[in-house]
Amino acid sequence: MNENSRKAGRGLDFPRPLTTVDIVIFAIRDDALQVLLVQRGQGEGEPFPGAYALPGGFVDVDRDRDLEACARRKLKDKTGVVSPYLEQLGSWGSATRDPRGWSATHAYFALLPASVADAALAPDAQWFPLISGKVKPKLAFDHGEILQTAVQRLRSKVEYTSLPAYLMPPEFTLPELQRTFEIVLDRPLEKSAFRTRMLSADLIEPIDKMRKGPNRPAQLYRLKPAKAPVYFARTFNPPE
Repeated sequence: MNENSRKAGRGLDFPRPLTTVDIVIFAIRDDALQVLLVQRGQGEGEPFPGAYALPGGFVDVDRDRDLEACARRKLKDKTGVVSPYLEQLGSWGSATRDPRGWSATHAYFALLPASVADAALAPDAQWFPLISGKVKPKLAFDHGEILQTAVQRLRSKVEYTSLPAYLMPPEFTLPELQRTFEIVLDRPLEKSAFRTRMLSADLIEPIDKMRKGPNRPAQLYRLKPAKAPVYFARTFNPPE
């Protein structure tokens, strides 16, 4: 522990809760929305040994300047990449969520392009498809609740923002972008309305390249540089 950490702890005469950061990492793989999970160790005293959980861990007061820095560090540890999108989801805390004692976790969700989703995964990390907003294995701690909250947040924001664009590879066609939106929303979208919205949103730009296929060649696009998602004036209308 460095000098700053020792100074920060002086004069504290009350128990401090365990403080962690957990990350819900989404990607589109095999035409489905998937989430990255890690399998917990089997060591003595390990809570939920062998169970799957969201990636995360304890805040390092010497290395992490804030919660987001901790989240980015944990994300890089498990995937080897930096996410193009990271958002704080919320906080969960209680005396019962962790058998080791009173704990609080600060959850984030991240989006990864499929092109880098398997680039350098940690040995204990594995992708799982979401089915009705859930995964097949029962998750450790309260991570099942955190995952459901993240799915709801993502789907609600996709109704009026360009978030799925962060799931795209460097080059893509408009049908591929639409399919990504449909996978996240879990419903089809009208083709001409989607195309009009994307082209008028100043979100993407054509490149001097075509995608060849069994039918006529398709124009390829890329995302324009942007620090934040594009917000649409209205939501996507559900099918009648």
